[in-house]
Amino acid sequence: MYRTRYNQMLGNILAGRYQIISNLGGGGFGETYIACDTQLPGTPQCVVKKLKPQSDDPDTLQTARRLFDTEAQVLYQLGNYQHIPQLLAYFEENQEFYLVQELIEGNDLNQELTPGKVFTQAEVILLLQEILEILEFVHQQKVIHRDMNPRNLLRHKLDNKLVLIDFGAVKQITTNFVTSQIPKITVAIGTPGYIPSEQAMGNPKLSSDIYAVGIIAIQALTGLSPEQFEHDADTNEIIWQHQANVTPEFAEIIDKMVKYDFRDRFISAREALQALKDFSSGSNKSAATLALAPAPALVANHQFGKSGKIQSANIKLLHPINPKKIVIKTLTGITLIGAIATAGFFVVDAINSTNSAALYKQANTLYDLQRYQDALNTYEKALEIRDDYADAWNGKGKALYELKKYQDALLAYDKSIQLQPGLFLAWRGRGFTLAKLERYHEAISSYNKALEIQADDAEIWNAKGEVFSQLKQYDDAIQSYDKAVELKSDYPQSWYNKGKLLHNLKRYEDAIKSYDKAIEYQPSYQNAWYDKGNALVNLQRHQDAFNAYDKAVQIKSDFYPAWFSRGNILLKMGRYVEAIDSFKEVTKYSPNNYQAWYSRGWALHQQQRYEEAVESFNKATAIKRNDFQVWYSRGNSLYNLKRYGEAVSSYNRAVNYKPDHYESWYSRGNAYLNLQRFPEAIKSYEQAIKIKPDFQQAINALNQAQAQLTVPKDVSKPEQIKIQKEDSGVTSNPQNN
Repeated sequence: MYRTRYNQMLGNILAGRYQIISNLGGGGFGETYIACDTQLPGTPQCVVKKLKPQSDDPDTLQTARRLFDTEAQVLYQLGNYQHIPQLLAYFEENQEFYLVQELIEGNDLNQELTPGKVFTQAEVILLLQEILEILEFVHQQKVIHRDMNPRNLLRHKLDNKLVLIDFGAVKQITTNFVTSQIPKITVAIGTPGYIPSEQAMGNPKLSSDIYAVGIIAIQALTGLSPEQFEHDADTNEIIWQHQANVTPEFAEIIDKMVKYDFRDRFISAREALQALKDFSSGSNKSAATLALAPAPALVANHQFGKSGKIQSANIKLLHPINPKKIVIKTLTGITLIGAIATAGFFVVDAINSTNSAALYKQANTLYDLQRYQDALNTYEKALEIRDDYADAWNGKGKALYELKKYQDALLAYDKSIQLQPGLFLAWRGRGFTLAKLERYHEAISSYNKALEIQADDAEIWNAKGEVFSQLKQYDDAIQSYDKAVELKSDYPQSWYNKGKLLHNLKRYEDAIKSYDKAIEYQPSYQNAWYDKGNALVNLQRHQDAFNAYDKAVQIKSDFYPAWFSRGNILLKMGRYVEAIDSFKEVTKYSPNNYQAWYSRGWALHQQQRYEEAVESFNKATAIKRNDFQVWYSRGNSLYNLKRYGEAVSSYNRAVNYKPDHYESWYSRGNAYLNLQRFPEAIKSYEQAIKIKPDFQQAINALNQAQAQLTVPKDVSKPEQIKIQKEDSGVTSNPQNN
């Protein structure tokens, strides 16, 4: 049913501006679509939320309008804050309500909070800080989100930062909560498992959002979903600490976030965030204010003699985190300054070492969370404290690599290796970076150095295979891939890479075996299915190829190269209607794919749907003006529509771009013949024969045109002109890519 509604919406233009191009989903409270703004340059994409009350009585509609306006005002009030989608428009049309918002490309937090995956305390602290900072802004505007849950937190593809979506008031619009007997009822909204008791009773507070954030934290720390949490039978408090590895102080913060009674929770995001910051700074302080664990107590003992020289002194640095605990006892102050300074050097060095190590660990956590810029900044802070830290230089190289700053990454790896020549990870990363810089021979040298240190790294063997492939050293590449899968048999990437290489060497059967191995270990590997289809096409196994392409698009619905190849194989099989549907999917996800528009036109032509074919060919020529084949095929469809003058214009374009295309000259002659412009027809046929002397159809048509010149004008009639077939020429079948 939903699919039917979506199909009805596809292509619709709302408010004379927003054209629906695909769906994002639907549920009990509305439907969400991707649309393009037809009134802005480049027709940028946006999100359209369609909301329809379940009842159309006047009271419900009036309340829906009120709530709809509330949602829009909330979004507008939140303004242009980068972590909340910008409101672009809102309007009512046919008693249905629409919000238009900025499109945020990325994955929701559920992609990170997978069942059974347990986050470390450090990772959860970073996650909570990020969520609470957004929520702090929301609460400052006196707004309660009311549906804080992982699906409403998107990780933006551009900067990997979280974005908060879907403010809860809008959900009320589609709830049937107004009747003639009950003029107004407040309805609880939110997602089960994340709703506290007061919100469930329709009385949400700012702290209701804090409860939901705390649930997310417990979910991350335990790997459990909210419905799996244990609750105390008497107090309803959540019992979770025995399933997580956290400090008591941090657990106390989480417990306060999820208290059953809202009066016992943090009252707002600001208060919760401050508690988290206090905890982090309290557990990470040092004498240098930076990190972290206390340095060991340092005791210096000296003895003073009667001569006044130092005979004894006690210098106790008991706790570097708390300077008040430093105790210095001496018999005399003479010459102690030097002693204290010397001791200080040892202490500072110990503290610096501890601080940089803790920053390094924090940077690793940020790196694992794919927050590469933040990780880079933190690695650099560690290096500011201690510039001889080889592991931190390696980490900096990793972060720069992910940020595609390959030259800078190479410098960082080189520095790491200079400090610690046997550091395996640095040699490994250096090789990957050199490969990106297309310095392939140097990359091989780095890989070999890494393998001298650790020979069983399958990823390096796979990377060596990729570099050997670039160098066209195919035997070496295959040996490297074989070594990778020998070390790690369930390594789909290496099986796939080997398949691609064998495919390029036209060893199609062997390639298919490698693709099958990749698919065996990763059934959702859409590229392996796609390239398997391509190999099967080369073996003329069309049905098997179709099955492979079909599997690829089932896995990834917007995989338009697979849709295109699926369409072309359906053309080869004569299944034109299905082919048309495939090409339509291509143009949905890749609107400027002229080959798809051309192939769709060809399939429509075969179905004798000539008007639609011309429309598709027009789309193709608008994208690529100089493709003779499209103009030729367009001419053939126009010819069959008996629009001979337009057909001639298309054939003219075809021969302009490819003067030796004899079929275009022949078809042009046929169109002129039907227009009774016999001299032009004769010239066209002669040109076709000049290019292809044995072109019998053109020879016959030339004779026919010449005979027409001898017929008196008052006798000549259009219906007397006979051409061998209805179609002017043969529209070439597009080739599979």
